[in-house]
Amino acid sequence: MSGLPAHPSDWALTEVVGAVASKRISALEVAEAALARIAARRPILNCFIRVDEERTILQAKATDAALAAGRPAGPLTGAILAHKDMYYRTGFPVTCGSAIRRGFVPDVTATVLQRLDAAGGTEVGALNMSEFASGPTGHNVHWGNCRNPWNPEHITGGSSTGSGSAVGGRTVHGSLGSDTGGSIRLPAGICGVYGIKPTQGRVSRHGVMGLSFSLDNVGPLARTARDCARLLGIVAGPDPMDTTALPVPADDYEADLDLGVKGLRIAVPTNYYFDDIDPEIGAALEAVLRVYEGLGATVSRVTLPHHDVIGGLAGAVAGAEQCTLHEHWVKTCPELYAPLVRARMQGGFGVTAVEYLKALQLRAGIAREVVAAGFGAADVLFMPVLRFPVPTLEATDVRDGPDLHEVLGRINYCTRPLNYLGLPGLSVPAGFSGSGLPIGFQLIGRPFHERLLFRVAGAFERETCVPETMPSLP
Repeated sequence: MSGLPAHPSDWALTEVVGAVASKRISALEVAEAALARIAARRPILNCFIRVDEERTILQAKATDAALAAGRPAGPLTGAILAHKDMYYRTGFPVTCGSAIRRGFVPDVTATVLQRLDAAGGTEVGALNMSEFASGPTGHNVHWGNCRNPWNPEHITGGSSTGSGSAVGGRTVHGSLGSDTGGSIRLPAGICGVYGIKPTQGRVSRHGVMGLSFSLDNVGPLARTARDCARLLGIVAGPDPMDTTALPVPADDYEADLDLGVKGLRIAVPTNYYFDDIDPEIGAALEAVLRVYEGLGATVSRVTLPHHDVIGGLAGAVAGAEQCTLHEHWVKTCPELYAPLVRARMQGGFGVTAVEYLKALQLRAGIAREVVAAGFGAADVLFMPVLRFPVPTLEATDVRDGPDLHEVLGRINYCTRPLNYLGLPGLSVPAGFSGSGLPIGFQLIGRPFHERLLFRVAGAFERETCVPETMPSLP
């Protein structure tokens, strides 16, 4: 098709939707191409736990029949989707990346899946993930390690491992992940795609496996800023089935994508986020800032308070809440957990009620002070996703060894504070390291300013065309 890559799986989500809606290609052709691509790349990337070929074909045929009958296309009509295997759909198995839930079949469907269905998306299966969303690398002893599409010897980031790998590997056009300490932004940045952790409470969690009910977020990963914005616009908003979904209507996150950044103010933290940054990563991020300055934005430096304690406070909240959810299984079948997951949970059982409640009590005040310092003279904050090049699976296979917390803590160092603060953060592809692995940066906004984040990301995307680069896979 003129102006587009030859394979429909290489098109952006919005390109697919436009082509199917205008009947330049059928939904069935898109689905068949996707299933062929998945069959070729699944053995390399191990990003799928389940592929529903028959259901995929039936969905695509139903889409074509509806269009032929004159029904209007939806905002996702014909797009190929797959999600982290923790989103419940009635009658379909959900493993949560674990051995414990291999036989679990839910009797509810997640609100976000219902919204994607109504928008016309074609769901092809379920994606690999860190066991119970506990791990930032991509290792999984039960379902096999998920692999980076730019180099399968390297990590995908986690815990939405399959989401990053499947979208970055051009097997699906979009995916839902979850983010409790960086689990959307890490695989997005490490696999060269976009991923947004929305404002806390921006998206319903009904029908979604929980990890930490105070810190969990649902959000999309996609190949372009517009694709990611569209997916967020569909899943965001209030939900009577989830009291934690705030009563704030979804925004039009695509509306400002083409406005540019002239006159906008970007602040770069002088403390914490750039500490001990690898020179190559630092140089790449400075190059990004120069692009923004060339487009008319101003760049300043800012010091953010409380970052010496946020990590520990977030750890107390996440650890205590995870242990609350897992207490029964830890007591009755501890052997079914991977050593890494079991070891990470042990600390949570040691958090006292006083420590947990104090961490929750301090949260709002700390967030207000960070927002005041960070956004007093800025519209967005800018920071790394990783401070070093993407490591290998072998180098980060710590299991339950003595360096477990040090290695994993380095990986989510730049993403974890945002969950405690409750602010929205968008991971944006910045380009590639000398070894060919992706480099990403984060844009952070005030609560409910996701639309502005997409605007800033869209300006960089148009200027650099980073998402057009594709991995070398069969």
